[in-house]
Amino acid sequence: MESEKGSELARLQAFVSGVVQGVGYRYFTLAAANDLRLKGWVRNLHDGSVQVVAEGARADLEKLMLNLRQGPRSGLVEEVRFSWFPYQGDFDRFEVRF
Repeated sequence: MESEKGSELARLQAFVSGVVQGVGYRYFTLAAANDLRLKGWVRNLHDGSVQVVAEGARADLEKLMLNLRQGPRSGLVEEVRFSWFPYQGDFDRFEVRF
């Protein structure tokens, strides 16, 4: 599937660990995803990590990955585990889930 930019559409799922809860990480991710016009969601997990599911142009998802690895200044990202999946078109925006 192609986007307007000619880039393949894809779905990214990432699990981010480190000091990523209570430091604004979800809202940092929300802002980055919105800047890239991605759709999906971000949420905290019970183990202290953060899960991200995003869809859009693969090139933009790769840019999001750079942001996920950096995180907000108040946090500390130790690891980002990620997987690629086919684009499904399930989302109409990017949101923080609780």
